[in-house]
Amino acid sequence: MVRVNRTGYRWWTKLSTNWRPDMDIPVVSSYLELVEGRLIQDGITALEDQGVTDIVVIPLFVSSGSTHVDEIAYAIGAKAVPDMETNLAPFRVRSRIHFGAPMDDDPEIAAMVWDKVRELSVNPAKEVILLVGHGSRHDLFRRRWEKGINSLARRVSEVSGTSADYALLSPGDVRDKVTAWMERGCDVIVAPLFLSEGYFTEKVIPDRLEGLECRYSGRTLLPHPLLPQWMESQAKLLLQSLKS
Repeated sequence: MVRVNRTGYRWWTKLSTNWRPDMDIPVVSSYLELVEGRLIQDGITALEDQGVTDIVVIPLFVSSGSTHVDEIAYAIGAKAVPDMETNLAPFRVRSRIHFGAPMDDDPEIAAMVWDKVRELSVNPAKEVILLVGHGSRHDLFRRRWEKGINSLARRVSEVSGTSADYALLSPGDVRDKVTAWMERGCDVIVAPLFLSEGYFTEKVIPDRLEGLECRYSGRTLLPHPLLPQWMESQAKLLLQSLKS
């Protein structure tokens, strides 16, 4: 299992033009920042030094609303212009880039969310699972966050048999959402939509919930056996599109 810090992994697969489903495909993981020697440019260079012609990129982020997804897509050449100004300089890339999608509302992610909080469920008929994500102060990216997490909440409701809703740390409606559901007579289970534990799950969310009678385990998506499956399915989709 993989433990990820706040910058997340960025996954790359080497692909030859003679790719077949039975072929082994090497994988390189890279970070956006902080991990010297394993940054995104290091991953690109390592693969291209092996004669890569195409690179399949799987962005390991929970939402398309992350500004990092946008700037990485731009810097690696998957889009001509970023949707928001960035200081991330374009990478040196000779290969063709095939850029995947973040987790958003994938059914496997909904199953992961439920697995992380199911031990807190006592009476599903009276409960609501409140997904709490980071959000964004930028309107365009906030709307992307809202679209993905709203759809994910519906999937969580389907897989869990409970009601589900969402709240974002930015603009900051976590406390209001919890209070509103409590006033409707529901027991609130708060599920952090974060890859790994850290400042937001250990400090920020608990502070927003202080004094409220809700259930919060602080358990994040990682580690979970479904995550490698999600990554594999994303890679297969992109690889199949290259064959067609």
